[in-house]
Amino acid sequence: MYVCLCKGVTCSQIRERVRQGEAQSLRDLSQSLGVATQCGKCGRCARALIDEERESCSLDDPALQCA
Repeated sequence: MYVCLCKGVTCSQIRERVRQGEAQSLRDLSQSLGVATQCGKCGRCARALIDEERESCSLDDPALQCA
């Protein structure tokens, strides 16, 4: 599903960045993928995806905690 229509960023891309440890905040996503840098409507959804993925990682493997 597309999260950021302006930049064509999907939820899969966001989740992958979080899993790889490249995105721990909306600021990180903005810098790497351009999320929420134009109209900003995707910011809330992107932030929720970051939180969900970080929680998922810590539940799957508490020692790993998303890289």
